[in-house]
Amino acid sequence: MSELVCAVDVGTSSARSAIVDRTGKLLGRAEHPIAMNRPAPDHAEHDSEDIWSAVCAAVRAARERAGVAASDIVGISFDATCSLVVRGSAGEHVSVSAGGEARWDTIAWLDHRALAEADECMASGHQVVDFLGRAMSPEMQVPKLMWLKRHLPESWARAGHVFDLADFLTFKASGSTARSQCTLACKWTYLAHEEDGWRPDFFTAMGLEDLFDRAGLPRRASLPGTDLGALTPRAAQQLGLTMACRVGTGVIDAYAGALGALGGLAGKTSAIERHLALIAGTSSCVMAMSSEPRRFAGCWGPYYDVALPGVWLSEGGQSASGALLEHIVRWHGQGRSPDAETHRRIVERIMELRQVEGRDLAGRLHVLPDFHGNRSPHADAHAVGVVSGLTLDSSFDSLCRLYWRTAVAIALGIRHILDSVAAAGYQADRLHVAGGHTRNPLLMELYADATGWITVEPETEDAVLLGTAMLAAVAAGLYPDLNAAGRAMSRTGVERHPAPEARARFDRDYRIFLEMHRHRQALDQM
Repeated sequence: MSELVCAVDVGTSSARSAIVDRTGKLLGRAEHPIAMNRPAPDHAEHDSEDIWSAVCAAVRAARERAGVAASDIVGISFDATCSLVVRGSAGEHVSVSAGGEARWDTIAWLDHRALAEADECMASGHQVVDFLGRAMSPEMQVPKLMWLKRHLPESWARAGHVFDLADFLTFKASGSTARSQCTLACKWTYLAHEEDGWRPDFFTAMGLEDLFDRAGLPRRASLPGTDLGALTPRAAQQLGLTMACRVGTGVIDAYAGALGALGGLAGKTSAIERHLALIAGTSSCVMAMSSEPRRFAGCWGPYYDVALPGVWLSEGGQSASGALLEHIVRWHGQGRSPDAETHRRIVERIMELRQVEGRDLAGRLHVLPDFHGNRSPHADAHAVGVVSGLTLDSSFDSLCRLYWRTAVAIALGIRHILDSVAAAGYQADRLHVAGGHTRNPLLMELYADATGWITVEPETEDAVLLGTAMLAAVAAGLYPDLNAAGRAMSRTGVERHPAPEARARFDRDYRIFLEMHRHRQALDQM
């Protein structure tokens, strides 16, 4: 049993952990909530110590549920949202909150306080922006750092270490300040395909000439799955593991999902280019891998060596998908707390209504789902959502109709991205879906029917945790590299073909969807 690994996935609202064997089988899984502070519109903050405590609780519970000894766990790795953790030189909290409370030391990934700074980065025309798909987002780290220096100069002056959340977690576990090539390339403008990845002139132009001193950044990034050393005595005690457990460099959560969904194709370049991954939870990410750098409209990337070795990856997505459905539930007068039971009741009622009205349910109700901007293909963080076709109906059934049509809109947004991917020359014909949306039967149906693509749902309970387990297995020496780990640990998937009878309905919806984009843009220009 001494060939088990621990995977940790930190999302927007919880930390999840799983114990996984070397074949990719999940033996035990646990979850623990994390806190979020929302002090102002577009501001979202975490407490990094609260996150670490949640990680420790989830790891201990997962091992207990797996029924294995601490000594059986030989490797651990972490994936996380691209949240920004700020610590002082001695490791103390440094506030990122306008309210000044020290515990809120982490700007959450979905925080959009730095919209103006992101626009400045885009306007620079610098080379690094070309490798962000020419689409600097306020969800990336440079705009957030610019905001921090401008608006909280005392916090900036106290900063001694600034981490992407996945790197903070490996730091807490191992004491290493190494940074993942995934986090630095995807969120910090590190050009992983070049010998010297940093462009100091860009930071100087953005007013961050002292970034390396404040953030403690390394000159070179570490590949995902690199062995960073053993757990520290304190971390081993907190996690309920042993100091024999090796710590592997982590990745951003969507990239772990891409590994879990597509890892079985590792090393098969021609095959992997035919498959895309959709990692769908609070937000959604479409991940496209290729042997050569490719861009599509509104993509982030292309990035080199940020997931599988020797492969380029470009990412498109929606900043709010699962979060949008939760917002709709909160927003409507019949909505309650958007917990799993509320979603279940709504989905059950939609299924009943569709028995009568079919796919034409609420057919005149149309939603443009850009309530938190449009990440792809328009790369417009200032975009807003639109709902057309409302009436005075405020019943529970009206909530169900709006939920259904919002789900349709989310799937049509993915279709819009897939069309952009195809227009860029990708020959993909399969969409592997992973993340929380796999538990929503409406979305899983729509991802096939509304896009017209064949979708694949991994048979593993959690593809994101599986991808992170692959990193841990490489760090522990169970496999020589990620290609080998991916092939050995990947799980098969179940294909879903689009229903032919649904095509006419969703083709019409898609034409309306595209027209709504044009109408919104016209209104913005008036």
